[in-house]
Amino acid sequence: MTPKQESEFAARRPNALDRLITLFSKLPGIGKKSAGRIAYHILDNNPALAQTLANELAGLHQAIRRCSTCGGFTETDPCSVCSDPGRDHTIICVVEHAQDMRIIEESREFPGVYHVLGGLIAPLEGVGAGDLSIDKLIARIREADADRQVRELILALNPTVEGDTTSLYLQKLLKNFPVEITRLASGMPVGGNIEYIDKLTLSRSFRGRVKL
Repeated sequence: MTPKQESEFAARRPNALDRLITLFSKLPGIGKKSAGRIAYHILDNNPALAQTLANELAGLHQAIRRCSTCGGFTETDPCSVCSDPGRDHTIICVVEHAQDMRIIEESREFPGVYHVLGGLIAPLEGVGAGDLSIDKLIARIREADADRQVRELILALNPTVEGDTTSLYLQKLLKNFPVEITRLASGMPVGGNIEYIDKLTLSRSFRGRVKL
């Protein structure tokens, strides 16, 4: 390789900033432009910010784990919701992802506890019921203490084809259990995502939930 070719190759080779932008752009909801703005903001800021961010990211998987009861993310096991005696443990809100718990908690409308499925049934994507924590949900209902016997299961799943499929599957699976199954009201738009629903709409959806 000639000196000129080496120079051109070096010029094309991604530097540390390019690599950071590429990494940020792999995160959900962040495109190339947004990734660039974040990276340049970090670079323009005090180096302590970058160091703190790096330390937090490096220790994230050691500090945060799955709650052995509900499947949400927590620093302590069980999580603060599952271990709270002030919550109504007879009502379980079933959600797709752990972040859905956070959104619902911010609405301050739900007094019960949660169960994270870890996804939705999606045959075209190769995701079946066995890939979700459905068996664990059934076990929670069966093994609940007498004073915490589950009386209502709220399916707070996104109103999509996959969400409907999962809801229907859970309905059939639990039809012989003494549990009332409800779903959030139609305040949530079809094809919508809980993560992007405003708090007022989410609150009304909980208050107006319907029996299935």
